[in-house]
Amino acid sequence: MHTMTEAKAAGDKDFGRLSEPFRRELLAYCYRMLGSVDEAEEVVQDVYLEAWRAYDAFEGRSSLRTWLYRIATRACFKALEKSRRRPLPADLGAPQTDLDAALGAQAREVPWLQPIPDFLFTTAPADPATVVVERQTMRLALVGALQQLPPRQRAVLILRDVLQWRTAEVAQLLEMTTAAVNSALQRARAQVPLSQDDLTEPAEPRQRALLDRYVTAFETADVDQLVAVLTEDARWEMPPIATWFEGRDTILAFLAKQMPVIGPAALVPTSANGQPAFAVYARGRDGAHHPHALHVLTLTTEGVCRIVAFHGSGLFPLFGL
Repeated sequence: MHTMTEAKAAGDKDFGRLSEPFRRELLAYCYRMLGSVDEAEEVVQDVYLEAWRAYDAFEGRSSLRTWLYRIATRACFKALEKSRRRPLPADLGAPQTDLDAALGAQAREVPWLQPIPDFLFTTAPADPATVVVERQTMRLALVGALQQLPPRQRAVLILRDVLQWRTAEVAQLLEMTTAAVNSALQRARAQVPLSQDDLTEPAEPRQRALLDRYVTAFETADVDQLVAVLTEDARWEMPPIATWFEGRDTILAFLAKQMPVIGPAALVPTSANGQPAFAVYARGRDGAHHPHALHVLTLTTEGVCRIVAFHGSGLFPLFGL
């Protein structure tokens, strides 16, 4: 006869084995909900602790995955009660047009949207179609747009349109009627269209050429190199600085002033939110390179249309840099 301790140990082992495959997708879900890797990781940790403690009482009326999502959704709603919406600079005001004006001070009191390293949410092996959908639905702009929705609408849109849950499943998870789910989904879709038709990425050779030129421009401090890379309506954002710029000419004029400060930089490729990214190391007075910013790029067939340059070294450890 098994002792109580042995039964508990067996249950713990079962829970760990059965629940671990869902950890990455739960992190991605919580990140989309919260817009913060730090908060998402904390919530997922709490979710697993709560589920482990309650596993003996889990009766299997729903799948373990659904049960974990229910706990995670409840935890996200609770976290969102205490936090403010996480924006990017373009969400807060108009672009700066006066290049002689000083850059705004760093708005550290703003809880900025965080990028997420691809290695935290990508699953392998996966079929190419799944990988594309996974990357598209983690895009920085899309996660930022999700933050503008009320929490319940946010959850409905993610569960229905991103994770492809059925309406009845979402209704059960969120304790809503199917009519209420459909209504929330309709309102959410009107505000946050998930279509990425306007963000068709260039083919691999063209993408590689664009990124090579981008790297060369910063490594040689050559602003003119960027002309061949940026789209005419490109955006340049620099959280935690709220100031941002729009239009290739404006961005190039701004960077012409900044390049001497950054100096010939060293760029290390990485990826964030399913998008190409670079860790930028600026040359210091000591001649060595120091962490300066993490650039997350949005590419279209026309070129680089958006750069979010997360200033400072705070994100470097998260990306293993």
